[in-house]
Amino acid sequence: MRVPNQPSKPDQSNTPDDAAADLHSGHRERLRRRFLSGGADAVADYELLELLLFSSRPRSDVKPLAKQLISRFGNFAAVISADPAELSAVSGMGEVSIVALKTAQAAALRLIGQPLIKRPVLSSWDQLVDYCRAAMGHSRVEEVRVLYLDRRNRLIADEVQQRGTVDQAPIYPRELVHRALQIGSSAVILVHNHPSGEPTPSAADIEMTRQVHHALSALGIALHDHLIVTSSKHVSFKQLGLL
Repeated sequence: MRVPNQPSKPDQSNTPDDAAADLHSGHRERLRRRFLSGGADAVADYELLELLLFSSRPRSDVKPLAKQLISRFGNFAAVISADPAELSAVSGMGEVSIVALKTAQAAALRLIGQPLIKRPVLSSWDQLVDYCRAAMGHSRVEEVRVLYLDRRNRLIADEVQQRGTVDQAPIYPRELVHRALQIGSSAVILVHNHPSGEPTPSAADIEMTRQVHHALSALGIALHDHLIVTSSKHVSFKQLGLL
């Protein structure tokens, strides 16, 4: 008895999804090898983002997402420095992916900033400026950071006091003085960023610095400097003769 032909079953070992996964796997392996052999200089900004996103999206092609992030924020440093709320607005960016990028930023800041702890920062000025630019220069809103120093000008605390809008962030001298007294700080360095990319002090910046200087001086606490940073520039009030 002849058995009628039966429709053949699809090959479950080679579905389109599996083929795509194999393709992505090959790309990931090649990118990893290129990075390990050549370092960061061997990969583009978007490829470095791909490497960070691999673990959060294990079966997806993350290249389009990485390129979208670069297109939206400008470069690698700006992407990992972006606020989590801004990152979450990008299609495809979930919590795990955001954590991957923010972990990279935290690791970079710790690498730059940790050697400054308990060291005289005035003798490590260039490294301090690099740290402040990395920590704040890419932010799209103004932030005020206060560096508290001991009697030997060693960094004992690094705190963001305020976050504001795209063109202003308030500083409250009383809160700053209270915190300095609380932790036994003898000197302070103020740092804030200009999201516009232009670090020239405004009249409001100068007046605010004058008020902080007056409040600190009344209690014998020095204001060593006020830095304004952007992603690529900085100015020093002391060097400008404003302190």
